[in-house]
Amino acid sequence: MSSLSSLPFTVGKFLITPLTRSDAAGRFVASLSIRRGQGTQTHDRVYTFKPEFNNKDSALTYAAAQGRYWLLNPASLT
Repeated sequence: MSSLSSLPFTVGKFLITPLTRSDAAGRFVASLSIRRGQGTQTHDRVYTFKPEFNNKDSALTYAAAQGRYWLLNPASLT
């Protein structure tokens, strides 16, 4: 299993990082890291999404879209 990330983006106090990893079957799973704070006060939540993708770019695009949607509706990932 290997992990890849795309460029993170910052909005206000949040650092949003789309991530992907390949599974044993060669498909790609999208994840999203939402980080807030600095130093010892850092809090990071990582969400993994159900759809699997044929390529890493599609998985990263999906994760980034979920991050933008979360910024508009934080309750969407609870």
